[in-house]
Amino acid sequence: IGDKAPDITEKGVNGEPVELESLRGKIVLIDFWASYCGICRSRHKELVPLYEKYKDTVFRNANGFTVFSVSLDRNRERWINAIERDGLKWPYQVSDLEGLFSSKYSKTYKALMIPENYLIDGDGVIIGKNLFGEELERVLQQMIK
Repeated sequence: IGDKAPDITEKGVNGEPVELESLRGKIVLIDFWASYCGICRSRHKELVPLYEKYKDTVFRNANGFTVFSVSLDRNRERWINAIERDGLKWPYQVSDLEGLFSSKYSKTYKALMIPENYLIDGDGVIIGKNLFGEELERVLQQMIK
């Protein structure tokens, strides 16, 4: 917390690169998950409504809230199906399809267990870790202008 978030640039669901750095100016939750992780999938049920509620909110140093999902799956089809089944509406979905222990992003962020997340502010600085449900909403509320 307090460090600049390392950039992530990886292929999204359509095969085109998606870059975390491009979201500068927004509050971003970097969400590490996998289709086989039951807890991750249940957390999505809390996260989708929070995304809908805060996506257009003006914060102290950011305009809007979004989620940058990093799947630690190895199977592309399961990853894509889970996005659809869970109703993940945000466009920032990436995976290197290397799995939890081999993904360069899980190593960079030291995400060795899932679910795990990092909240970054509009300047790209990590301001929270492993914020879920009500706790995440409380932090977002505190950041509103």
